[in-house]
Amino acid sequence: MSTVLLDSALSDDERRAKLYEGELFVYSPRPSTTAFVEFTRGLVREAFGDLDPETAQHHIPVEEYAALLAELKPRFIHHPTCKELIPAMLAELGCDISRTYFDVPRLRTSTSDDYLTSGIAYAFHPHRDTWYSAPFCQLNWWMPIFDIVPENGLAFHPRYFTQAVKNGSRTYNYYEWNKTNRASAAKHIKSDTRVQPKPEEEVEIFPQTRVVAPPGGMLIFSGNQLHSSVPNTSGRTRFSIDFRTVHFDDVINHVGAVNVDSECTGTTMRDYLRGTDLSRIAEDVCLTYDEAPPLPDAMLVYEHGTAS
Repeated sequence: MSTVLLDSALSDDERRAKLYEGELFVYSPRPSTTAFVEFTRGLVREAFGDLDPETAQHHIPVEEYAALLAELKPRFIHHPTCKELIPAMLAELGCDISRTYFDVPRLRTSTSDDYLTSGIAYAFHPHRDTWYSAPFCQLNWWMPIFDIVPENGLAFHPRYFTQAVKNGSRTYNYYEWNKTNRASAAKHIKSDTRVQPKPEEEVEIFPQTRVVAPPGGMLIFSGNQLHSSVPNTSGRTRFSIDFRTVHFDDVINHVGAVNVDSECTGTTMRDYLRGTDLSRIAEDVCLTYDEAPPLPDAMLVYEHGTAS
């Protein structure tokens, strides 16, 4: 059973240790997170024009909606302002940004009543990020852009933090995903045929933990947490952002959560950017996270515009 720590005064070192044990941390909005919310809202509202972004799904065809997201999401992901706002948030929340690395943020949309749940607006089944080649020292940072309710947020299934789930991660190769699947997200509208790691046994969805934070409220959790998208029945689209971090000391020392069931190939370690100068982690360090040297044609980092 995970504990939710609200506005904790623990240091970043102490916080990471707790996160690796399965605890959840939530922080109230503060200037840096509010700035990120306002910036993101501006991009979203510009993209939707006269439509209310949270209810636009009720007024336009799903194909048009998916095309709109296919333009909006890469613009957000690769916007240079994001790379200025994220280090500011990390610093305000106690991280040493000279030793903290982050990946580019994602803009997530969870539409209501199964309007669009595949491809560019994928509704995530119960999963761990570590099934998708994330290192066990990865931390996930998540916050809503508009108000959310329990019916359109995230669900955590903490009993599985230390309990294995039979899953399909053994077939997942991160470098192959970069090469063949990431660019096609917007094409999957009615269904998503991309093979992704999923549970191969029944997962007990309840009991579960749902955190409802205000816009700019930051939720931090381990990439090893089993979590899922709540089936959205709220009538409104949920907009949120998330990004991931690793701390260089933990990377070097291979410190993190315990691997209970992940068997994927490859690593996302090359995706992270240092908070001070946006440099990447050295290749010799990244290679220590590969089970075998990557093949010559492997796409180690996805550099093109992506919405997934």
